[in-house]
Amino acid sequence: MLNEQIIQGCKDKQGSAQRQLYELVAGRMMGVCLRYAKDDEEAKDLLQEGFIKVFQQIDAFRGEGSFEGWIKKIFINTALESIRKKKLLTQPLEDEEDASDNFLIQENKLEAKELLQMIRKLPDGYRVVFNLYAIEGFNHREIAQQLNITEGTSKSQYARARQFLQKMLTEEKVK
Repeated sequence: MLNEQIIQGCKDKQGSAQRQLYELVAGRMMGVCLRYAKDDEEAKDLLQEGFIKVFQQIDAFRGEGSFEGWIKKIFINTALESIRKKKLLTQPLEDEEDASDNFLIQENKLEAKELLQMIRKLPDGYRVVFNLYAIEGFNHREIAQQLNITEGTSKSQYARARQFLQKMLTEEKVK
């Protein structure tokens, strides 16, 4: 459990407090990184970059809201920044589709690990938008602003991601 003493220790640049914070949240933040990264090495790089930013920006945490939520936001932004730098997002493909349909993974009873593997197989633009919309809970307007794309592009990328995942699920059932 994160406490004020660890947070203050990190603000005071105490190595032991930084180590404690790392040990407490690294596993969950690695999960965030894995959702956005193409592979384990990229996820590890994002994890390291994210912690560097957390420790550099920790004085900006004002105690409002959840500290872990604040950290998670830094990791998401670190992943998005990396993606923007690499210009991995693509423009909409052909027709936009209605992204309001429900994505039905539960009927396939997938394990979280299997779903993560499928998400990581998505093309970069699809994967980022899918994560932000379906997992992080952003709406398409917020995604468009975060990624410097249009709202229509966000909707299209999400619809294509769903199609891609549904195709993988169908292929899994056939096996």
